[in-house]
Amino acid sequence: MKGSRITAIGLVAAAGLWIASGHFVPHESAESKAAVRPTETESAKLFRVAVETSEAVPHSHKLVLSGRTEADRKVMATARTAGIITELRIRRGDYVKQGDIIAVLSDEAREAQVAQARAVVTQRRNEWEAKSRLIVQGTIPRLEAGNLEAQVKIAEAQLAAAEAERERGIVTAPWSGIVNDVPVELGQAAFSMAGKEIAQIIALDPMLAVVEVAERKLGGIKIGDAAEVRLVTGRTVAGRVRFVSKMASPATRTYRVEVEMANPKGEIPDGITAEVALPMTPTMSTRVPRSALTFSSTGELGVRVVDDAGKVGFLAVSVVEDEQSFMWIGGIPDRTKVIVQGQDFVREGQRVEVMSLASAK
Repeated sequence: MKGSRITAIGLVAAAGLWIASGHFVPHESAESKAAVRPTETESAKLFRVAVETSEAVPHSHKLVLSGRTEADRKVMATARTAGIITELRIRRGDYVKQGDIIAVLSDEAREAQVAQARAVVTQRRNEWEAKSRLIVQGTIPRLEAGNLEAQVKIAEAQLAAAEAERERGIVTAPWSGIVNDVPVELGQAAFSMAGKEIAQIIALDPMLAVVEVAERKLGGIKIGDAAEVRLVTGRTVAGRVRFVSKMASPATRTYRVEVEMANPKGEIPDGITAEVALPMTPTMSTRVPRSALTFSSTGELGVRVVDDAGKVGFLAVSVVEDEQSFMWIGGIPDRTKVIVQGQDFVREGQRVEVMSLASAK
C-alpha cells in the first residue's frame, strides 16, 4: 500500500517536470526557422517574368480610309449658238482628243453674214486703193486718208465677228477624254440651242481617289506624300496626295483629300469604291507584341515594366499602329524593360525575377 503511494507520487512529479520543460527549455519552430533564413525564403517567392528592352524609333504609320474614284475633269460640252445639228460625230464610249469636232450646228443666216462682211471688206479695200492715188496727186485732201483707213478696219472687224459667229456652230472637245453621254440626236431642230448640252466628256488620266479625313488626322498629311490605293476590283495602284482641302465639310466636319493616280489606258473607272492608305508624319514609337498590352487597375491601356531593382511598374501608352501580331505604341522611354510574358500575374510595386525573352523560350 505504501509502495503504491510512492509510485503514484513519482508519476505525478515526473508529469509536472515534463510540463514545466515546455516553458523553460526553448524549442525551434517553423516560424523561427523562417526568421533565421529570410533571404532564402524571399528569393523562393519571387515570380519570374520575361522582358524585352524597348527601342524607340521614328515610325510612320498609315491612315486607311474608304473613298471613291473620281475623274480629274468632267464637263458637259454645250452649244454656243442656235441652229440645227447637221453633224454628230461622236457616240457614248468614244475617245476624243482636244479640239476634235463633236457636232456641227448649221444656220444659213451665219453663212450669209460672213459672205456679206467679206464683200464689204473687199469694197472698202478697193476704195482705199483708188483714193490713195488721188490723195498722193493732191486731188483729195490728205485728211480723207484717215477716214478711208478706218472704214477698212471696221469692215475687217465685222468680217471677223461674222466668222466667229459661224465658228460657234462647231462644237469641239475641250480636252482629251471619254464621251460618257450624248443627250441630243442628229437633225434635232431647236433654234434656241445656245447653252444646250451636246456631250459629256470625262478625262480619266489622271484618275483621282477621294477620301474625307477627320480634322485631328489632317495635320499628318502633306501634298506630295506617296499613297497606296486599293480598288474594289482588287487592284492596287500607287499615287500621290495632290490636294488637301483647307475648308471642312459643313455636314461632316471632315476635309477632302485627293490622291492622283496615273491611268493612261483608262482602266480605272470613275466612281468605284477605293481604300486609300495615307502615310502620316513619323512619331517616336516602340514595337511590342500584342500580348504585352494589358490594363491597369483603373482601366488604362498600357504595359508593365521592371526597373533595375526588379520592381514592377505600369506605363500608360497610346496606340500608333496595329499590326497583325505586333503593336506600335507611344509613351515608352527608350531602353525600358517591358514585361512581355507574365505581365498579367504581377502587380505594381511587386518585386520579380527578370529574365530575357530568349531565355524564357
